[in-house]
Amino acid sequence: MKNQRKMSNKKKARIAGLLYLVVVLTGIFSLAYVPSQLIVWDNALVTFNNIKGAEFLFRLGMVSSLICYTFFLFLPLALYRLLKSVQATYAKLMVILAVVSVPISFINIQHKYAVLSIVNGYNNAKVYTGTQLQDQVLFHLNQYDNGNLIVQIFWGLWLFPFGYLVFKSGVIPKFLGVLLMLGCFSYLINFLGFSLGSNYSDLGISSFIQLPATLGEIGTCLWLLIMGAKEKQSVTPLEALNN
Repeated sequence: MKNQRKMSNKKKARIAGLLYLVVVLTGIFSLAYVPSQLIVWDNALVTFNNIKGAEFLFRLGMVSSLICYTFFLFLPLALYRLLKSVQATYAKLMVILAVVSVPISFINIQHKYAVLSIVNGYNNAKVYTGTQLQDQVLFHLNQYDNGNLIVQIFWGLWLFPFGYLVFKSGVIPKFLGVLLMLGCFSYLINFLGFSLGSNYSDLGISSFIQLPATLGEIGTCLWLLIMGAKEKQSVTPLEALNN
């Protein structure tokens, strides 16, 4: 019976790890790789031509985003099954804060569909000049980026109860829980920096501030996927009295 419980716990962990891996890989591709290849934030013409010339990559990034958000809907539910015995209230809070971000992300992706409509010129060429179309593309990309900035509030907040559960669980290394809790503040600091300071991006510190969240999430993902989660040892009545 003990071995069956242990295998069950490992299975839960690896399912969560697999979901997390999909979220991480599709997130990196859609939020980092594709924009780095296509978007030049201070040059509307180059951005327009890049997207028009590599439209499939742009579309692939959109699909990757939708896959990411869909799997992120199921990820906290899988983690809840694994960690709810640690502290039920924190486990529920983790799920709520993560799931809230998903509909916002889905709505936000409409800006990229608008970009496709402009690039493909659906009756726009007779109404707008080339420069105006290029400016519209950059406008929608900026709006999409602003939407992601808002979602970062929840991408950060869910990490605190998640990190706390990991720290207290005894089945996943505590240092990963610490990194996840620090990652919560990483997201929030960057959100405030980008929202309050017009030149925050020029400082070049956002990626360093984001480091605890990056290491914590990728580290936890790989640990769950490769190592699973060990079964928490039961406490005898005598040990419970002594504690």
